[in-house]
Amino acid sequence: MLNVSLRQLDVFVQIALHGSVRAAAERLHLTQPAASMALAEMERQLDAPVFDRERGRLRLNARGRELLPLAQELLERHAEFGRRAAGNTEALAGELRIGTSNTVGNYRVGELLGEFVRAHPHVAIRLRVANTDNIAAAVLDHSLEVGCVEGPVTHPLLEVHPWRDDLLLVCAPPDHPLAKKRSLKPEHFAGARWVLREPGSATRTTAERALAQLPPGETVMELDQIEAIKQAVTAGLGIACLPQVAVTDALATGRLVALKTPFLDLQRKLSILLHREKYRGAVLEAFLDSVK
Repeated sequence: MLNVSLRQLDVFVQIALHGSVRAAAERLHLTQPAASMALAEMERQLDAPVFDRERGRLRLNARGRELLPLAQELLERHAEFGRRAAGNTEALAGELRIGTSNTVGNYRVGELLGEFVRAHPHVAIRLRVANTDNIAAAVLDHSLEVGCVEGPVTHPLLEVHPWRDDLLLVCAPPDHPLAKKRSLKPEHFAGARWVLREPGSATRTTAERALAQLPPGETVMELDQIEAIKQAVTAGLGIACLPQVAVTDALATGRLVALKTPFLDLQRKLSILLHREKYRGAVLEAFLDSVK
């Protein structure tokens, strides 16, 4: 009969999330030998490893990936049991691992998290900002509990819940030839030099959809940060599709201008991502309630 302890489960989960025994030990305030022993004992009871050992790092194998969400659920249910048993049904504690794509993480994080943080100050927020593809992958492998992204995501194991509308603008420096035209038409964009986000970014996907409606141009640069693209456009290196929320300051000060392009579809949805098999404990449910 298996007798896997909560400490062993906790060590297993923290190693899975952080990739090493040392990191897990630090998170759990254990010595590294104690964390190693806990993992070894769990694997002994399972009669199978849950990690592949690769150059000093531990990566979940197929068995580990299968067991990780169950271990996370057991730990969350144990914490919920303790909270209710103590009669503390109002104050939530613990942590929430959330991932956001660049636009949300850099420009809408207050809107996303503000209400929840004010209502539950004892919950630690672990925020990761990356492109949409990376956030979706992290929700799928359970290293993140929830994601908020700006791109279309389709996967049978992911639930996608619309959150906010978002708009991109085609931006140029004020002295750009296109900025001086009174009425723009698609043909005016022939040969335009574009600065784009990296592949995997939802902003890149929306921009490519828009560029497909225009005559061929030239991609002069790919950057993985919106602020870097703003600087490149301001410097006259090209034009770009940028989130409206990210360029408000630059438009107000005249560093950038928004080209009038009613012939382009630059609308998109921001969405909340959840794993269909993820246990939704009190902390996650409270967060989801706050973003409805």
